[in-house]
Amino acid sequence: MSVVSEITHDQLRRLASKGMREDGRAFDQARKLTVERGILEMAEGSARVRLGETDVLVGVKIDVGTPFPDRPNEGILLTGAELRPIAHADFEAGPPSEDAVELARVVDRGIRESGMLDLKLLVAAPGLKAYIVHVDVQPLDHFGNLFDAANVGAVAALHCATVPAKRFGLGDDFPMPIAESPISTTFVKIGGHVMLDPTLKEEMVADARLTVTTDSKGDIRAMQKGLSGAYTFGDLKDCVQLARRKAAEVRAQVLA
Repeated sequence: MSVVSEITHDQLRRLASKGMREDGRAFDQARKLTVERGILEMAEGSARVRLGETDVLVGVKIDVGTPFPDRPNEGILLTGAELRPIAHADFEAGPPSEDAVELARVVDRGIRESGMLDLKLLVAAPGLKAYIVHVDVQPLDHFGNLFDAANVGAVAALHCATVPAKRFGLGDDFPMPIAESPISTTFVKIGGHVMLDPTLKEEMVADARLTVTTDSKGDIRAMQKGLSGAYTFGDLKDCVQLARRKAAEVRAQVLA
């Protein structure tokens, strides 16, 4: 990612010291979220999410294959992300970058560890045939906090997905078996101040980043710490409490 100018770096830190942010939001305020579902005709499920100016497209495709030997009675979840130059000038075409791998893993972990999908209902023949659920994340415009935008996109796309059993000669089509709705909430720490839903500039000057994924009960299902800075115990407690509250608001919007 490009190195932010020293002037911008100092400006954001001075604003933070005054309890302010460049876009006028409070530290605990997220940008406007919009969610569109079912926009890709060829996908089994899809969603486009705009979080402020950040724009992410998520598609779900389903294949049939052999289940993993150690999990013969479960379907398979595969999550991938591509960071292409169309989304930001610093992204490059080619093999997945470390940032793309991290984005995919954070989204995947939230889905997997929350038990969002009932994978046992995605087995057609134990040990022989299982549905493979591909969740593909494609940022269109990167203006910060791809983690939360991609998470919301994946959850929304899976909620509207249909398993195409007829295509594979395995009976009637059926809705994706959903058991949970994990929502991630991302924070950055700048000069000792913790901020919700960072912009790209805030991410670039941040000392630390934290993503907390909670389920519908408010239980923590996954956490991802980024950058070299540290969070205090008090910081973590505040982040978790705010994550639970904000996730409930976002979840209600996604499931509406």
